[in-house]
Amino acid sequence: MDFAQRESRRIVMLAAGASAGLLIVFGVVGQVDAAATATRPNIVVILIDDLGWADLGCYGSKFYRTPNLDKLAAEGMRFTQAYAACPVCSPTRAALLTGQYPARLHLTDYIPGQKSSPEHKMLRLEFLQQLPLEQTTVAEMLRSAGYATAAIGKWHLGGERFEPTRQGFDVAKGGIAAGSVSSHFAPYLLEGRKLPGLEEAPPGEYLADRLTSEAERFIAAHREQPFFLYLPHYAVHTPIMGKPDLVAKYTSAEKPSGLQRNPIYAAMIENLDESVGRVLAQLDKLGLADNTIVVFSSDNGGLATAESPNTPATYNGPLREGKGWLYEGGIRIPLLVRWPSTIVSGSTCATPVSSVDLLPTLAEICELPLTQKVDGVSVVPLLQLPGAFQRDALYWHYPHYSPQGGKPGGAIRQGDFKLIEFYEQGRRELYNITRDTGESTNLIDREPQRAEELAAKLAAWRKAVDAHMPAVNPDFRPDAQDDNGTITLPARTADVHGVMLRYEPLPHKNTLGFWVRQDDWASWDFDVSRPGTFEIEILQGCGPGSGGSQVEFSIGDQTATARVQETGGFQDFIARRIGTVKLAQAGRHTLSVKPRSKPGAAVMDLRQVRLMPSDAK
Repeated sequence: MDFAQRESRRIVMLAAGASAGLLIVFGVVGQVDAAATATRPNIVVILIDDLGWADLGCYGSKFYRTPNLDKLAAEGMRFTQAYAACPVCSPTRAALLTGQYPARLHLTDYIPGQKSSPEHKMLRLEFLQQLPLEQTTVAEMLRSAGYATAAIGKWHLGGERFEPTRQGFDVAKGGIAAGSVSSHFAPYLLEGRKLPGLEEAPPGEYLADRLTSEAERFIAAHREQPFFLYLPHYAVHTPIMGKPDLVAKYTSAEKPSGLQRNPIYAAMIENLDESVGRVLAQLDKLGLADNTIVVFSSDNGGLATAESPNTPATYNGPLREGKGWLYEGGIRIPLLVRWPSTIVSGSTCATPVSSVDLLPTLAEICELPLTQKVDGVSVVPLLQLPGAFQRDALYWHYPHYSPQGGKPGGAIRQGDFKLIEFYEQGRRELYNITRDTGESTNLIDREPQRAEELAAKLAAWRKAVDAHMPAVNPDFRPDAQDDNGTITLPARTADVHGVMLRYEPLPHKNTLGFWVRQDDWASWDFDVSRPGTFEIEILQGCGPGSGGSQVEFSIGDQTATARVQETGGFQDFIARRIGTVKLAQAGRHTLSVKPRSKPGAAVMDLRQVRLMPSDAK
């Protein structure tokens, strides 16, 4: 659809008022001389940091209040299966701006990433610490077509010599190399440092409010020409800090029945909702709304683990896990798009889309050529309802350990199915995402052929984009012996074997759970520096009706057998000493935990195993 056709459609919609949506659906477009009035649309992209898929009212939240975003969804299209290109921030931002997968860019982790650790089986994979200047960004593409461009807010794609102004943005305010601020209240940075363009910040000013004011000024200043506003907020990233009046509002509110209950995070979300309302009001005030595309989204899933004060920030249920993980909670994100001249109000789209789709979509809308290879696909056909849309698969490559507990891996989604491959062991998990949004039933043993086909496609894709893979850590030193001689084996460091058994992370569980199959088992590698005799202590929980499983704990040819005790609930843990083991040699050992019987629905939850030096000499 060219500019004239779109402008004709817009004029028909404006004339028809409430019936405009029906005109679009049935393709009725008036014949007008659109050439004289056709103009490229303004574009506003609002990107929130760490906002979860379930964090808005229009996505089902019963605790967070988002009336402006709910209204935006009602006036545009809500995507129910939109994905971030990566479960952490910098790679997704790079993908959004370039249309390329992080693996192709070799920018695959948040900048600067974690250091190598002896606790990790694989070495830190080095990656680019900035978005390469030779990449064409959305801003460069649009500026070449006469757009005024601005980046107001978080950058996190490089420091000196890689600033937003070198990547196509005429105006850049608030962006630095780092991914977070010291405080959401001015002064925003420590040691006298200033956010560029926001040097004059009254003490106590709230950052999201200031960024919104800068956005309003940019829109007003460029109302007479097409503009591209990229508004990436620092919120709701840590530090979790809300305006006191809003925090008090949620603190005193009736406690929610669900697991979204953080009043400070709720205050941050409501403030961002107000920010969106202000931007939309500015567009209305200046008569720009009908010719402006507004895109609202997030860079990864919500932070659902405990990291710093006032975390976990949110809960992503029904999705599994959150930021830093390749499960749906880490990569599925909210996506709202309003485009009055094209999108039917209140429409929804269940087709999977990705961050990489923004650039090719805007290129088609603005009829601009693509000057580099892109991995994304234009979603204009989806916005038009109905429209033919074809994509073979979506891919992820995250060869890193995340601070939230995620491990190196990759994923592919094709149709209803998603395969996750973990690089440490080559473990694979297969899910039907349409039927099993929470990724609770691993189908790897039921559909082995499908799993092999998806794994082969994922491997071929990695080769095609020249994805870099991490190497084995020769200095891997797992679960080292403490100074007091104790060896602690926490659930989070276990290797799981089989189909359903999994580690369920903090804050809500922190256990090996879903132990519903007798054939599933777990193991730990650990290092002994001071040999001796050790007592085996387990921290186990078991719900009513599932007690009685016989479980073997083995190190080499030594075995201790325990009968699982009911504790009142799988998360009601008790410590039990179940036997002794003699470790006569220093060095690497492996402890295996294997059920020998399972009379109930599940074996147990296992939070920890400890090997404690025996008092016996």
